[in-house]
Amino acid sequence: MPILGAHMSIAGGYYKAVEAAAEFGMDCVQLFTKNNNQWRAKPLSDDDIARFRESLARTGLVQPVAHDSYLINLASPNDELWQKSLEAFVVELERAEALGLIGVVMHPGSFVGSSEEAGLTRIVAALDVVHKRTSGFHTQTLLETTAGQGTNLGHRFEQLAWILERVADVDRVGVCVDTCHIFAAGYPIVEAADYKATMTEFDRLIGVDRIRAFHLNDSVKGLGSRVDRHARIGGGQLGLEPFRHLLNDRRFAKIPMYMETPKEGGDEDEPLDAINLRTLRSLVAKRR
Repeated sequence: MPILGAHMSIAGGYYKAVEAAAEFGMDCVQLFTKNNNQWRAKPLSDDDIARFRESLARTGLVQPVAHDSYLINLASPNDELWQKSLEAFVVELERAEALGLIGVVMHPGSFVGSSEEAGLTRIVAALDVVHKRTSGFHTQTLLETTAGQGTNLGHRFEQLAWILERVADVDRVGVCVDTCHIFAAGYPIVEAADYKATMTEFDRLIGVDRIRAFHLNDSVKGLGSRVDRHARIGGGQLGLEPFRHLLNDRRFAKIPMYMETPKEGGDEDEPLDAINLRTLRSLVAKRR
């Protein structure tokens, strides 16, 4: 069976995200290790770390990951913001390492007023500094495929390949593939032949062995819209077929898949996370 989970709230304590995921019967969990719209964060306490790790051990959840702050922009041409982003990402990795997370998912960055190549160059330079300062960490940097809004980088597989070819410590870096994002970026995945072609292209440019995580999200907007708007599973432009292809792709049987779908919907008896999880599991083919 695929390893399925979702992004869960840390309100009330980091361990609460683990317990909430376990209550839904999930296998894995994603969380923020701090407020995602603020630069500063209260230091993790020994109690925070101990309770989180204990909850993982008790529930049996595996491969927990974090998503970094939306304020971070390692592609920024502004030196002050670039340095601030670099420092903030170091902290993200430090917090994730303390909690025992497998990785920190991050949007590569936005080149704003510069150029695509200048932005990519800044990302590589920043990651090299970050990885030197976090030498020996097990937590990986997970570059997320993006929808390509504005000047956001990471919406073309070639851009991620460019970073991976040039970063000094490539073993510290993996990729998180977001279904909504790649579709919005222009990669078709609805028909079986299109899904196969898109994954073949990813494998040619990056290598499917670089995938460390998936984000499972339907898309409000259509193919090539370059608009990042998530929808519930089967409730958007993707429908159910892309998830069926992915969940039954044996290459990804051990890769964790996290839903980032809207939380609104469902009811008290069955929240939307539970409905989405049930829907996904219903798409998995039963093998003899």
